[in-house]
Amino acid sequence: MAAIVRGMASVRSSALAFAATLVALAACGGGDSVTADPNATGDGGVGDGGVPPVRAEFGLDTRPANPTCKAPPRPPSTASVKLERVFQNVSLAAPMMLAQAPGDPSTWYAALRNGDVVSFAAQNPANQPTVVARVGQLAGKAVQQAEEGGLLGFAFHPKFAQNGKLYVTWVTNGGPANFRSEVGVLTRPAGSPTFTSYEAVLGPFDQPAGNHNGGGIAFGKDGLLYLAFGDGGGGNDTYDKGQTLDGFFSKVLRIDVDNPAGGQKYGIPASNPFAQGGGEPATFAMGFRNPFRISTDRDTGEVWVGDVGQDAYEEIDRVKLGGNYGWPCREGMHDRFRDRCSPTAALQDPVWEHRQPEYESITGGVVYRGKAIPALVGSYVYGDYQRQAIHVLSFDPVTNEAKATRINDPTPVANWVNFAEDADGEIYAVALNQGSVYKVVDNDTSGGGAPFPDRLSKTGCVDPADPTKLAGGLVPYAPNAQLWSDGASKERWMALPDGAKIELKDDGDFAFPVGTVLGKTFAVLGKRVETRLFVRHDDGEWGGYSYEWQDDGKDAVLLGGSKSKDLGSQTWYYPSRAECMRCHTEAAGRSLGLELGQQNGDFVYGSTNRIANQLKTLEHIGMFAAPLKPLAEVVTIPDPFGQDALEARAKAYLHANCSMCHRPQGGGRGNLDLRFGTALAGAAACNAAPEAGDLGIAGARLIVPGDAAKSLVSVRSAAAAAAIRMPPLASSVVDPQGTALLASWIGGLAACP
Repeated sequence: MAAIVRGMASVRSSALAFAATLVALAACGGGDSVTADPNATGDGGVGDGGVPPVRAEFGLDTRPANPTCKAPPRPPSTASVKLERVFQNVSLAAPMMLAQAPGDPSTWYAALRNGDVVSFAAQNPANQPTVVARVGQLAGKAVQQAEEGGLLGFAFHPKFAQNGKLYVTWVTNGGPANFRSEVGVLTRPAGSPTFTSYEAVLGPFDQPAGNHNGGGIAFGKDGLLYLAFGDGGGGNDTYDKGQTLDGFFSKVLRIDVDNPAGGQKYGIPASNPFAQGGGEPATFAMGFRNPFRISTDRDTGEVWVGDVGQDAYEEIDRVKLGGNYGWPCREGMHDRFRDRCSPTAALQDPVWEHRQPEYESITGGVVYRGKAIPALVGSYVYGDYQRQAIHVLSFDPVTNEAKATRINDPTPVANWVNFAEDADGEIYAVALNQGSVYKVVDNDTSGGGAPFPDRLSKTGCVDPADPTKLAGGLVPYAPNAQLWSDGASKERWMALPDGAKIELKDDGDFAFPVGTVLGKTFAVLGKRVETRLFVRHDDGEWGGYSYEWQDDGKDAVLLGGSKSKDLGSQTWYYPSRAECMRCHTEAAGRSLGLELGQQNGDFVYGSTNRIANQLKTLEHIGMFAAPLKPLAEVVTIPDPFGQDALEARAKAYLHANCSMCHRPQGGGRGNLDLRFGTALAGAAACNAAPEAGDLGIAGARLIVPGDAAKSLVSVRSAAAAAAIRMPPLASSVVDPQGTALLASWIGGLAACP
């Protein structure tokens, strides 16, 4: 997705053109590269003296011993709380929300995006949860799951034990854009484990687009039902709903479902600001862009919202009755289209804001009122769907000054879609893409822990006396299709514990053993800039670490977070540890570029001065746990800039640059699948509506056959603005050759298959 140096496809001849060593892990913007230093002790380029390499059956004769380059322990976290995975054996398909019924801590319920409500035991749950309701089936309507649709949320009535009512907010088909929002109630008869009836309560009402459907739903301490809906979608308040007093758009609503009146299925609380006229009577507050998740503090009754920003700020609002939170006149605390609000309008500031790209799609959370972590009481726990971060917003007890602290740096990362509370007030984070659930628990930092090597020279992966030279035991590699890295040349290698071997997953991805270190060094104009290590720690999880090369080129220093550096002609971005994990998704096998299709190609092994097939070489030196199938049976991903057919080369480029996120459970928005092996007909791309907005381009789709200018797959890859460009991380330079390739392929498509 998230200057030109290409190479090492068939015969990685481009390696001959580079003179900079680049060590590279398949981490953070990694998974591709080429080039090598002819004077380096490692492999990847020409042999000594610049002698042309010789064609051979194997590039290496034996597997090198690896006595020093081993995975260090994970650096200790300094956060006061951490995330611990729970319910690991429970299979949840695209969970949107999690909740316990009032007074019943024995059972969890999950709202799935497809419209199902499922339940499972809080203790020793079965692998397969029980389906207790199918919303679409009970309502007699289809659940619209495209873009930001689906069963978006649910809330148990405070007296659920007596009345069996569960309120849901969801998206169905219909209307000009085929999206309609509806709020309804499921009812479970006494003594029955399942819900048997459905009744619409509010709506349905037409949505003008497929995004910004809100999906906020929660009962307050006052027994009233709070709902939230966005501005109708598009971008920059396309449909002029942000400051419209009438209708349900851009508002937090408050209704009384226990006392219906006026021929509706709900009543209007007398204190609502427009209860007596002047605007939508159900309004509680207004001026929201896309209030994704609302919650009510079980102690104070205060209403909290995470409001998704446009392209500059994400915000957290402590919502006041009758408040106007400013969209589109303001974004966060900053003026945007100020002329679209009355000059005298009293606009409310958020309680906190995140500047993009730190956050890009905020997911509102909950205030902690549990007992297990006393220091966390009163703090607000929330996250971001796109950036996959989770923060704790705490408040000084004397000054009330707010402070946000990240608690999942670097892991776990996921598309956080909901923060739930159990009966005791403990908090759980729900990951849509993984179908997993994590609990916020206390983090004992008193024990300290071994620090991660603060210099590249201390890692054991380079010569400590001269870090520009690699240690023994490293095996070089390069993928056929490369991830664009702002024109940097790169060298990659892998270091496995002695005797450990690579297993193959069903999709051809390499599964590396615990203790593995993957490395990649980047050079710009022949000068080393960064070395990244991607490490599989003893806990089985991966971590990415960036080292910044010093200007004298003698060593590289470990970075604690992200950083930008001016290189004169361009800015180089060093990703944070958490950002590494954002691209190195679990769905993509964590390591990128290390898979059968990417490694079935030739490579120049500098230490032997041979050109040979990488898979044959790796198998020959005993790197795989089981024999490989014949290479002729391997679906090979080609060099995007080689001689293969145009479509194959374009798909190879998308695979290397986009598919780590845009695949099933990869975390990218929508259903887009850009893996090389996915046919265009099954990629959910051709003539597919964009989920993240149309960028103001009339008729825009992800791919419009014959028209690259309306195809967002092409437009975003070529965009100069980082806020809308893909891939979204660690790049400030557009790839002219890659974008031309995509435009040429799309321009030549006659129709969708």
